[in-house]
Amino acid sequence: MTDAIDYRSPISPGLSWYEASVGDRPTYPPLDGDTAVDICIVGGGFTGLSAAAEAARLGASVVLLDAARFGDGASGRNGGQLNTGQRSSADEQEEELGFERAKALFDIAEEAKQHMLAFTEENGINIDYTQGHVSVAHKARYVNDYRAYPETMAKRFGYPHLRFLDRNEAAAIVGSDRYHGGVYDSGTGHIHPLKLVVGTARVAAARGAHLHENTKVTGLMPAPGKVRVATDAGTVTASRVLLAVNAHGDQKLERTMASHVMPISSFIGATVPLEGEAAETVLPGRESVDDSRFVVRYFRRLRDGRLLFGGREAYGGETPADIEAGVRRQMAEVYPALKDVEITHAWGGSVGITLPRQPFVREVVPGVTAMGGYSGHGVMLSNFTGKMWAEAVAGNRDRLNLFRDLKVPPFPGGRRFRKPLLTLALSWYAMLDRL
Repeated sequence: MTDAIDYRSPISPGLSWYEASVGDRPTYPPLDGDTAVDICIVGGGFTGLSAAAEAARLGASVVLLDAARFGDGASGRNGGQLNTGQRSSADEQEEELGFERAKALFDIAEEAKQHMLAFTEENGINIDYTQGHVSVAHKARYVNDYRAYPETMAKRFGYPHLRFLDRNEAAAIVGSDRYHGGVYDSGTGHIHPLKLVVGTARVAAARGAHLHENTKVTGLMPAPGKVRVATDAGTVTASRVLLAVNAHGDQKLERTMASHVMPISSFIGATVPLEGEAAETVLPGRESVDDSRFVVRYFRRLRDGRLLFGGREAYGGETPADIEAGVRRQMAEVYPALKDVEITHAWGGSVGITLPRQPFVREVVPGVTAMGGYSGHGVMLSNFTGKMWAEAVAGNRDRLNLFRDLKVPPFPGGRRFRKPLLTLALSWYAMLDRL
C-alpha cells in the first residue's frame, strides 16, 4: 500500500511516482477468443475508460482493449494539472474562431472540469485534488498580456477565478524570483492522474464493461454494418469503435489519426519531501505551476511535500539515458537551492499534439471514430470527450461537432519526413524560449 513505499529507493527511469504511490492497482485479463458487442474501445487511458464507463451506464455492451496496462501511456504518467479552457487561451481562440465558438469551447472545458470532480466524488475515487494553479511569465514582455487576461476572462467568458500577480506576488507564491509576473487561477488545480485511471476502470467494470489489458490490436476490418477489431488473442465485432490511443497511434493500424496526432516525449522527476527553508518557501500553498515557454515547464508540490517537476522534452521519440540530469538542470534554474536535492523517481511519457494544438476528433473510417491530440490539456479534456462520444453513440446530444469542425490539418512531410520536420520546428521554438 502507499504508506509502505520506500521513496528513498534508487531511481528507476521507467517507474513513476504515481505507480509507486497509487496503492491497489487491479489487473484485467487479456482478451481470450472472439466476441461481439455494441461498442469496442481501443485504448485504456482517460478517453477510453471514460467512454467505457459512460457507454456501459447507458446500457451498451462494451469491450475495451489496451496493448499494455491501463494508465501506462500519458494518462498515468503526466503532470497531473487540470488547467482551464483549451490549450490555446480563450482570447486567442476568439481571434481565430470568433466569440461564439471560442465561448462554446471554453464552456465545454469548464463542464469537463466540473464533471471530473463530480464523477470522482460520486464514485468515491480519491484523486488527491488540490486547488490552485499559477501561470507565470518567463519574459518581461509577456507581463502586460498576463495583466489584461483576468479581466477579459471575467467580462467576456464569465470566468471570475483569475487574478493578476505582479513579480513580487508571483515570487512569494512560487518561491522563485525567476518569473516576471503571472496569473493565479483559484478555479482549477491538480490531481494524481493514475488514481483517476484506476478509479475510472473500476467504475467501468462495475457497470458491466469488459476490460482487457495486454491485448494489442492488430487490425480494423470492415464487416457488414460492423467493424471487426483483430487482436493477437481473438476478435471483437462491434457496431461502433472508438480509437482512443492518442500519442500511441500506429500507421499500420490507422493512418489518418497517426498523421494528425504526433507524440512528444516529456520527462518528470519527483524529489524527496522538501524540508527546512525549502519546504517553507517553495510553493507553500501547494499550487501547480506552468510557465510561458513554448516548451512548457510545469511543476507542483504534492501533498506529502515533495516537488514534482517536468518539462524536458524530446521530439524524435527517444528516451534520454539520464532523465534525472535533464530534469534537475531545469529545476535548478527555477530553484537554485534544490540543485542537489534527491530525486527519487524520474520518468517519461508521450504527449499527443496536433499542429494547431486543438483536439483531433474524426470518423476515420465508417464506424470508427479517432480522438486525441489534447496537446497538454488531456487530463481534463480527454475524460469528457470520451463521455461525450458515448452520449452521441447512444443517440443523446452530440456535442463533439465542436471538435469535429475544428481545422486540424495533418503534419507536413508525409510518413518519411513528418518527424524530422516536427523536430526541427519544435527545436526552433525551444531556442526562442531561451532568447
